[in-house]
Amino acid sequence: MKRELQGRYVIISTVGEKAHAFVPGPLPPRPPIDWTPELHSKLDQALLALGRLDSVSTLLPDTSLFLYMYVRKEAVLSSMIEGTQSSLSDLLLFELEQEPGVPLDDVREVSNYVAALEHGLRLLEEGLPLSLRLFREIHGVLLTKGRGSNQTPGELRRSQNWIGGTRPGNAAFVPPPAEEQLGIVKELTAQERNRLFSYAGYIEIMSRGTEPPGT
Repeated sequence: MKRELQGRYVIISTVGEKAHAFVPGPLPPRPPIDWTPELHSKLDQALLALGRLDSVSTLLPDTSLFLYMYVRKEAVLSSMIEGTQSSLSDLLLFELEQEPGVPLDDVREVSNYVAALEHGLRLLEEGLPLSLRLFREIHGVLLTKGRGSNQTPGELRRSQNWIGGTRPGNAAFVPPPAEEQLGIVKELTAQERNRLFSYAGYIEIMSRGTEPPGT
């Protein structure tokens, strides 16, 4: 059975035109997930793929080196959403205090992604729950330097943004309006929701990926 849209669209007006912004529905999804035989089969396939990946990892000469590079590759890909031109090699040159082949601001933004991840993992290790404070702390590090440093680091945005396209009207995705953010974050970080998240394994793995190999 095909699930209905898990949220709603609202009409916004920004930069002189109207567009549809998506507001996600509360968790857990409604109606609850129907674990059909087909869906169970897909879950089994996913678990099998994870098992293969886990077994392959035992063949790596240095798992920490793989995770170290994976974290930085993810930072490069994530920052591309904002239009940065940095490559993985540019980021590594920047971390080695050498001259990258792209504008410094681009590489600094990617470096901020790595620093933000490190900061977030450290806060989770110290016991900070999934919370608005956690998001603000990570966001503050993410925008601490570079082009985003004047965009209220550590605060919820106050204006409409969009992903892809040159304006909201032709964007690939338009996130919720600014006035909807606080309610969405509170819903996501509700105390009973935190009990559904287990950070221990994730923190252990990702922390090894943020440390230089050999440490």
